[in-house]
Amino acid sequence: MAEQYSYSLKFPKDRIAVLIGHRGKVKKDLEESTHATLHIDSQEGDVTLTGTDTLGLFIAREIIRAISRGFNPEIAKLLLKGDYVFEIITLTDYAGKAKNHLERLKGRVIGSEGKSRKVIENLTDTYITVYGKTIGIIGSAANVNVARKAIESLLAGSMHSTVYRWLEKSDES
Repeated sequence: MAEQYSYSLKFPKDRIAVLIGHRGKVKKDLEESTHATLHIDSQEGDVTLTGTDTLGLFIAREIIRAISRGFNPEIAKLLLKGDYVFEIITLTDYAGKAKNHLERLKGRVIGSEGKSRKVIENLTDTYITVYGKTIGIIGSAANVNVARKAIESLLAGSMHSTVYRWLEKSDES
């Protein structure tokens, strides 16, 4: 008999319904595509993955982490493609102790009516979400790296126009 492996993850309670999906569809699809079994404790916000396929478990964990960080399950499932990665930027690494500083940083990345986030997504062919104290990025490894640099520049205080110009130049090369 093959060896069983498991991962345990903390999951935000306000995102549990998204992970389960309508009539359990998201959970079922995830289990089928990764050969992992999900045990979800919606009271505690605990998710346990079990299975014999270590790669499947790893991918399932990344998809679950992406959903927990605010991604739509359909976008999170792009991680099933071998060349797609998920990366998290922690805003507290850039914000001081002040709560309003965190909100200001989130606002810089999102932009007015979501414009800044959309521009970065379009120029880097990635998906970006701002949730809680984190920014999540999904895309091909090279594109996620470029998007991360752009977001880090904004968080460090660079002007939006400067970051957009840099993105347009790196898009041409």
